[in-house]
Amino acid sequence: MTTGVAVSDEVSTSFQKFKLQQEPFKLRYFVYEIKDKKTIVIEKQGAREKTYEDLVEELPEKDSRYVLIDLEFESADGRPTSKLVFISWNPDTASIRSKMLYSGSKEVLKSALNGVGIHINATDYSELDFETSILPTVKKFA
Repeated sequence: MTTGVAVSDEVSTSFQKFKLQQEPFKLRYFVYEIKDKKTIVIEKQGAREKTYEDLVEELPEKDSRYVLIDLEFESADGRPTSKLVFISWNPDTASIRSKMLYSGSKEVLKSALNGVGIHINATDYSELDFETSILPTVKKFA
């Protein structure tokens, strides 16, 4: 399904610098929103010292968002590592219109974020739990 939503140039440009941790994009995460039902833009940025828990607190309870986070964790063999993770936050409590718009526009953003190999869909806060949901998924790619 295509929604006609486009990705802003700022999203692509900032992603390239974020991937390499170049200034001013030495960040922990981005939160993206669809503006005016037309364009995916950066809504929020998390400074490098922010945590995954800080990110979860910034997500709206009743509206959808996309997230890109540089997630640091320990691999199964004990090495510290990090992975870029794309999360589609589409809570059950969001309006039908919002859920459909975000679901139908996700692929456009994923193609702009070239090289992000881990994609997670979450519909409630339990699916965002770091220890029980996110970490086991991410460790499969470490």
